[in-house]
Amino acid sequence: MHGIIKPQPTLESIDQPDWSSSARAWARRNRWFLIIVLLPTLLAAVYYYLLASDQYQSEAHFIVRTADSAPMPSSGFSQLLGLGGGSSQSRAEAMSVNDYLESQQAVNALNQRVDLVQRFRRPEADLATRLWFAQPTPEMLKRYYARQVDVKFNQDTGITSLKVRSFRPADSYTIINQMLRMGEERVNMLNRRSQNDALATARRQLGEAEEALVAIQTRMTGFRQERGDIDPEGTGKAQLGLVTTLEGQLSNARAQLNAMQGIIAPSSPQYVATAARVRALQAQVSGQRGQLTSGGGAIAARLGSYQDLRIRQEFAAKRYEVAAANLEKARDSAMKQQLYIVRVVDPNLPVKSEYPKRGEVLLTIFLSLLIAYGIGWLLVAGVREHSL
Repeated sequence: MHGIIKPQPTLESIDQPDWSSSARAWARRNRWFLIIVLLPTLLAAVYYYLLASDQYQSEAHFIVRTADSAPMPSSGFSQLLGLGGGSSQSRAEAMSVNDYLESQQAVNALNQRVDLVQRFRRPEADLATRLWFAQPTPEMLKRYYARQVDVKFNQDTGITSLKVRSFRPADSYTIINQMLRMGEERVNMLNRRSQNDALATARRQLGEAEEALVAIQTRMTGFRQERGDIDPEGTGKAQLGLVTTLEGQLSNARAQLNAMQGIIAPSSPQYVATAARVRALQAQVSGQRGQLTSGGGAIAARLGSYQDLRIRQEFAAKRYEVAAANLEKARDSAMKQQLYIVRVVDPNLPVKSEYPKRGEVLLTIFLSLLIAYGIGWLLVAGVREHSL
């Protein structure tokens, strides 16, 4: 009876390994590596390459400047290009604009203007990255907005970079343009507030000076009407000139009278006429002098009051001129300090999606898990070594 002849293994079957059994053995030996590193990386790859929605980013750069601002020295490549951080006021105002664009107020305004909720809930957006709620609270919308919008200020150049991501190119372009318009509106509001604050004091001083000038003009008009003299100074000068003329005539008459004494008899008509003329001139000079100096209604008293009013008028007019000049200086200064936004780079309409960065994210996940696995393996190996 012949026995069953078993087939002998050939050389090829001996050299070829059992790949399935080897794979199972490797998996058993490295099951924790598979669980901790490979499996999460594979799940992340499935999500990012099969489920994650494309996001399109639009970017713009702008700078906040004043009319009289000059570039400040900076270091490095920005100095070579002639860029500077600008004045401290420009930096402060730029930071205030940036802070506004990241604020709840800006989010609410944007939602009213371009309907952020609808744009962040597009049908093509995946569940993990879209805005979940159709009617989110303002705080929830702001948190999601902070994920999709990036506002960064460069201290060296003074340039602010603005980046917006959404699920459609047109949405990103629309949102970033609206944000730039809102930034310009914010700058205009700051300009109006600064101008109002700077000009308020100058306008108040000009108003007070104008009121004082009008008041002294009214007093001078009342004084002229009360005295019946439109030009008291001219009247005083005329009166003084008349007295001087009369005194001159009186001196001549007295000289003639003295010359007649001893030559012509006092009873002669010529002597009598000359003496009468001297007495008349003396009376006239006394009367005119009385009008100049005697009593409260004298020309001297009226002229003193009028000159006091004239001094006050000149002071009020000078004060008004100074106040008007200060107002013009304040206006010029406000115009020089006026802020405006310069668009260094205009917003772009994205064509190709840049987010999510699938390769970079997967590589980061893999390396992070690999490092964590390596640290855990070293800790376990150390514990086993000390337990032996």
